[in-house]
Amino acid sequence: MGGMGLTSMTGFAASGGEVDGIDWRWDLRTLNGRGLDMRVRVPPGFEHVEPAARERIARVVTRGNCQASLQIRRSTAGADLTINEATLARVMELVAAIRARGDIAAPRADGVLALKGVLDAPEPGQSGELRDAATGAMIAGLEQALADLGEARRREGDELARSVLAQLGEITALVDAIAALPTRTREAQLERLRGQLERLLETGIELSSERLQQEAALLATKVDIREEIDRVNAHVEAARGLIGADGAVGRRLDFLAQEFNREANTICAKSSDIETTRLGLELKAVIDQFREQVQNVE
Repeated sequence: MGGMGLTSMTGFAASGGEVDGIDWRWDLRTLNGRGLDMRVRVPPGFEHVEPAARERIARVVTRGNCQASLQIRRSTAGADLTINEATLARVMELVAAIRARGDIAAPRADGVLALKGVLDAPEPGQSGELRDAATGAMIAGLEQALADLGEARRREGDELARSVLAQLGEITALVDAIAALPTRTREAQLERLRGQLERLLETGIELSSERLQQEAALLATKVDIREEIDRVNAHVEAARGLIGADGAVGRRLDFLAQEFNREANTICAKSSDIETTRLGLELKAVIDQFREQVQNVE
């Protein structure tokens, strides 16, 4: 796998050809999905192609919704057409019975021949020889379409990687900005803590020295977000490592997106000033964008 390692779950490819009077075409489409949902449609007479198609698709697609459709038609129109004598005789009997009821014009030959069942045409795939001759070409065509699909999904994966890396950079910048706020300095935290303790004492509640220490520790914990910032930075590094790795990493990136969101929620909940809240909400917005993007990663 080339590029930055990510593969998109969305893509489209097609291939077609002609062999022994049979025109065939594969259409492949992949979309987002939590697991692997593979749907292969083949026309009557070519059911034997489906197992081979599924096996080859599974080599390329490991996650997402995959729809593969094989279309078949005879390229030699009119060849091997025969009249179904029994059906034609029955049609003519019905025509005579209808005409006997009144002055009705005789049917034209082309109209009679157009009636279902009057003309017999061998369906593609009915002949064993035709089927066997076409199968190899169809499977080869499917493999080519899958190669094109894989390349398209990798190209889109490269775009996703660039976008996701930019979002990770924004996340890092925002938590750095939060950590550097004047309101987050030790002095500012102590001053805020002092004010909160004074308000607590003004209530007239008798507090022992031990209880005051407990309250101080509790208030300090409520506003301390160093651990949350450290965890966000650790998750950023983990995400960057996944983006540079091969294989299906979409589920793990989605898990990290949930962890990012958890830490951002805690940062906002612990905020004791407007600027931390503002940056925390910006952080949540970028994380939402990140999670939306990684939903497309295989």
